[in-house]
Amino acid sequence: MRAARVIVVGGGIGGLVSALSLHEAGFEVDVYEAVEQLRPLGVGINVLPHAVRELSELGLGTALEQAGVLTCELAYYSKHGARIWSEPRGREAGYRWPQVSIHRGRLQMLLLEAVLARLGESRVHVGHALTSFETSSNGVTAQFVDRQTGRVRPSVHGDVLIGADGIHSRTRAQLHADEGAPSWNGTLLWRGVTSGAPFLTGRSMIMAGHATQKFVCYPIGRDDQDRVLINWIAELRFAAGKLPGREEWNARGELNDFLPRFRDWKFDWLDVPQMIENAEDVFVYPLVDRDPLPSWGEGPVTLLGDAAHPMYPVGSNGASQAVLDARVLTGCLLREPSVPRALLAYEGIRRPATAALTLANRQQGPEECMTLVEQRAPRGFARIEDVITQEELVAISEKYKRLAGFSVASLNERPSLVELP
Repeated sequence: MRAARVIVVGGGIGGLVSALSLHEAGFEVDVYEAVEQLRPLGVGINVLPHAVRELSELGLGTALEQAGVLTCELAYYSKHGARIWSEPRGREAGYRWPQVSIHRGRLQMLLLEAVLARLGESRVHVGHALTSFETSSNGVTAQFVDRQTGRVRPSVHGDVLIGADGIHSRTRAQLHADEGAPSWNGTLLWRGVTSGAPFLTGRSMIMAGHATQKFVCYPIGRDDQDRVLINWIAELRFAAGKLPGREEWNARGELNDFLPRFRDWKFDWLDVPQMIENAEDVFVYPLVDRDPLPSWGEGPVTLLGDAAHPMYPVGSNGASQAVLDARVLTGCLLREPSVPRALLAYEGIRRPATAALTLANRQQGPEECMTLVEQRAPRGFARIEDVITQEELVAISEKYKRLAGFSVASLNERPSLVELP
C-alpha cells in the first residue's frame, strides 16, 4: 500500500525519524512543527542498540557514532559510592550495534539535517501548531495556527496524520479529550552538562543511590577545548501531589534546592557536588508520565513517541522507543492494504509493548537493584554478595531488556522492521 501523503505533527526525534523512514519507503511526507526555529535544546540522552540499528538502516549509523560516545558499561553504585554491579553495553555486550550517549540537541540536529537533505527544505514547516483535525473517507485534514502571531495557517490534507507532538500532544488531546494533565510521582530531576575529566572507563554510565535519591552521569562528547562533556541528573523524591504548573524541559533550577542533599557524595572515583557546581546551566523537571491508552487513534490518525506513551526516563529508553515506533509504523504502512489497517497493525504491535514498559518504569525498571541494596544494607556493605545475589541482579537486568525489546539474541537475529520492496 502507498499513502499519497503523510502529515507528521512534531519535529522532535520521533517525528524526524518517522519522516526519514517513510520517505525512504516511498511516501510523501511533510513535517509540521509548532516552534519558529528548531534549535539544539536539552541535555544528554542514550540511544540503545535496538534504536541504533534502526538509525543505521536509515544510513545514519556512522554520523551518530561520531556525534556521541559509545557507552561500554552501565554501573550501579550505592549512595556510599560502592559498586553494586556493572554490565557491558553496546558492542561490548555482544550487540551488533553500539549504545550511543549523545546530547539530545545534537541528535535532533543530525536528524533534521538528514530530513532537509533528503526530503527538501520545503517539507519542514515551522511555526505550525496543530489546533485540530477532521477525518473523512478521503483521509484527514489538519488545522494549524502560528502561535506567535495567532494567524491561522492554511489547512493541510493528507492520507495519514501522525501525532508526534510530545507529552502535551494536541493530537492526543483531541482523541482523548477527558484525559487531563500528566501524573507526577513526587520526583524532581535537576539536570546539567559539565565539562571535566573522564571517570572510570571514560565510556561508563553510572547510577548511584536508590529510589528516593539518585545521581546519574555519563559522557556525551567533548567541548571545544577537548574536555569531556558529562551529562548528569540529580533526582530527589518528595510527597506526590498535584504539579504546581506545566512542566518545561528548559525550566531553570536552583542549586540550593538539591545540592545540600548531595554534599557528602564525594567518592574516590567521582566528586558529585563538584560536578553539579561546575555545570554552566541547571534545569529542573518533574518526573511525569501518563497512563497507557486504550487506543492510539482512529481511521487515518495515530500517535507516536511521547504523544503515544510518555514514560519515566528509567532505563534510558524514551527516545529509543520513539525510533522503534517510527520504523514499525513504516513497515505496517508498506505491508497492509489500507491506511486504517496499517495503523491498527502498528498499534497492535507497539501499544502493548510500550504500555508494559511504561508500567515497568514506574517500578524502577533495571534500577530496582539499587533500592534493594538500600533496603537491605542502608549503612553500606563490605561484600555485595552478602546483600544481593548475582542471580538476582542478572534477572532484573534481563527482564527489562526483554520488555524493552533489546535482548542481545532477539535483536541481533530478528529481521528488519522495514522490508523495502
